Amino acid sequence: MSSHLLVDTKIQTLQQFLDDTDTYPAPIVFTNGCFDLLHAGHVNLLRRAKNHGKTLVVGLNSDASIRGLKGATRPITSLEQRAYVLSGLECVDVIITFEEDTPLNLILAIRPHVLIKGGDWPKDRIVGASEVEAWGGQVLSLELLPGYSTTSIVERILHQAARTAFP
Repeated sequence: MSSHLLVDTKIQTLQQFLDDTDTYPAPIVFTNGCFDLLHAGHVNLLRRAKNHGKTLVVGLNSDASIRGLKGATRPITSLEQRAYVLSGLECVDVIITFEEDTPLNLILAIRPHVLIKGGDWPKDRIVGASEVEAWGGQVLSLELLPGYSTTSIVERILHQAARTAFP
């Protein structure tokens, strides 16, 4: 993390979290995402996810992971910035970044009691769902707040910029 941003203890490596797992109250809830241009839809989902347990762990895609999933123009904000902004949310207890396309390795290591994704992910497509259910955990797909997405924000910005640049 750059020296201009304060270090936040919520931002951890997987090993740091595993070493301190006993200090986090159960049930542990896990969700993941890119959280590029954090918006009201993200915050709403994270707050509701926290309501399903005592500790909310957020798996955060690395910049390289996002580029692989969404293309060369993403992410818009760096991993450092995305992690720092997430750490400012009271509902988020731990942030762990991952390099892979999916958080399966994190899920297998953390063994959350509850696995949550947004409603755009049907339960049968949620990575780690069968594993979490196999050890007795719960898998939930929570309804999204309509009208909020990073893609729609980017499109609005580009549309406004085009209207301003070429009246």
